[in-house]
Amino acid sequence: MASELCLILLLLLPFPSHSADPDPLQDFCIADLKGTISVNGFPCKPGSNVTSDDFFFDGLSQEGNTNNSFGSSVAQGNVLAFPGLNTLGISMNRVDIAPGGLNPPHSHPRATESGIVVQGTLLVGLMTTGNVFYSKNLTAGQMFVIPRGLVHFQLNVGQEKALIFTAFNSHLPGAVVLPLNLFASTPSVPDNVLTKAFQVEQPVIDEIKSTFGG
Repeated sequence: MASELCLILLLLLPFPSHSADPDPLQDFCIADLKGTISVNGFPCKPGSNVTSDDFFFDGLSQEGNTNNSFGSSVAQGNVLAFPGLNTLGISMNRVDIAPGGLNPPHSHPRATESGIVVQGTLLVGLMTTGNVFYSKNLTAGQMFVIPRGLVHFQLNVGQEKALIFTAFNSHLPGAVVLPLNLFASTPSVPDNVLTKAFQVEQPVIDEIKSTFGG
């Protein structure tokens, strides 16, 4: 009897979600980005206002501008840019990287990332919480995966522009970009925290901050 009860309970329990976001309770929920309440998603646009355009997005179709200090550009296809993704637990990015450019070390606190190289040659690296570094040079057609929350980067080690498309199991994965968070936050991280953390003198911190307009 006990074994039968356990079997019934197992059958009744919901299967674990493969998404980092809560499971949707309706066919779709086009985000109302002007809604006043947002808890793990945005309020739904009234069904009568939904159109075909709500299910399509061309924001990843254009090459990004890599004329910046990192030599890279990230176009985000998350719920803020594509409201049709609301509550669906998925999103995508387009990453363009110039020769020698870098998508700097960053992490996604709310999602695991998978990506495919479409063009170019990239060094893709990630660091674990145990300070173990993994990396590999990838070319067109090769994939990578970054477990949720781990710091990672992509460096263009080829002679041509590189293009990556990445996918996430969250409609809003978030991005913690380490150099920007540490040296270009508002308000600023106290200098004595940075000098102690990196074991350097104040002029070094000042120089780094100046490159980010600090």
